[in-house]
Amino acid sequence: MKVDIQSIHFDADSTLVEFINQKVGKLKIFYHGHLDLRIFLKVAKAHTFNNKVVEMKLMVNGQTLFVEHQGDSFETAIDLALDSLVAQLRKFKEKLQQQV
Repeated sequence: MKVDIQSIHFDADSTLVEFINQKVGKLKIFYHGHLDLRIFLKVAKAHTFNNKVVEMKLMVNGQTLFVEHQGDSFETAIDLALDSLVAQLRKFKEKLQQQV
């Protein structure tokens, strides 16, 4: 699985990058093929609540799955985004199995 993390207009610290890598590693449980994941981290409006934005694009088997979530922290937004992405990945996998 290839993971590309881009923090827009700030530098993500190593603990955040490690947290992301640990969490996204669990995607391999749900799909055993090649996964290409791009994660974009943004701060929407400084000094406001729920200003941490996480966008994830997962390229799998020629398809792109996309999620976007906001939270008070990047960790919260990442957890929410991964939950949504796992749900999409499960549906995608079910569709592939029905085609066979």
